[in-house]
Amino acid sequence: MTSIGIYGSMGRMGQAIAAALPDFGARLAGGADVGDDPAELARKADVLVDFSAPAALEANLAAARAARTPIVVGTTGLAERHHRMIDAAAAEIAVLQTGNTSLGIGLLSRLVQEAAARLGADWDIEIVEMHHRNKADAPSGTALMLGAAAAEAMGTTLSEAGVSDRAGLTGPRAAGTIGMASLRGGSVIGDHTVVFASDGERIELTHRADDRAIFAKGAIRAALWLPGRDAGRYTMAEVLGV
Repeated sequence: MTSIGIYGSMGRMGQAIAAALPDFGARLAGGADVGDDPAELARKADVLVDFSAPAALEANLAAARAARTPIVVGTTGLAERHHRMIDAAAAEIAVLQTGNTSLGIGLLSRLVQEAAARLGADWDIEIVEMHHRNKADAPSGTALMLGAAAAEAMGTTLSEAGVSDRAGLTGPRAAGTIGMASLRGGSVIGDHTVVFASDGERIELTHRADDRAIFAKGAIRAALWLPGRDAGRYTMAEVLGV
C-alpha cells in the first residue's frame, strides 16, 4: 500500500486528497503545512503531494530531494524562479508539476498541443478562464499550462508569446501571440476554453470542473503513478499515457 504525504494538508485540496485515499487503496503517511518542518514527512512517505503555497515550495522540494522521495507539485501561482527550483529537483528525483490535476485537463493540454501543431500560424489562439471570486492568481495555473502547451507546439514559449494585459487602444492582434483572459465571479470551480480562430471558422476546446473531487482523484492517480520513475519532470498527460 503506497503511503502518500501531503504538504498543505489543512487546505481544501489537502483534506480532499486525504479523504479520497482509501478509495485508491493508498494510505496517508502524514501531513505538513506552512511553518512545519517538511523533512520528517519526506522521509516516511513513499511519495509526496504539494498543495501548500509558493513560499513553501523551496523547503518542500529540498526535503524531497534529501529523502529521495518523488513529489507531485500542484501548487499554483508559481513564478519562473519556482520552475527553476523544480527543474533542479527533477535532476535528482521524479517530479510531476501541473497547474491542474484533473485528468480531463491533462487530456485537454495534449489536445491543445496537437491542434496548435497541426493548424499552424494562420490560426489565432485565445484562452479564456473563469474561477470563483476568491481566487488570488490570474491567469490561472491551468490557463498558463494550456498556453505553454500551445506555445511549445508553435516553437516558442508562453513568456514570449503570451498576452494577458489588453486594455485601451491596443491595435490589431499581433500574429503568433496567445491571448489570455481571466474572469472572476460567484462560486465557479474552474472553466477553461481554448479558442483556435481562423478566417471563416473557429474551434473551441472546453473543460468545465463541476466538482472539486476531480482534482483530488487526479492528484492521487499522479501520486500512485510517480514512484519508481526515473529522475525527471513529468506531466499529467504522461499519467494518462497520451
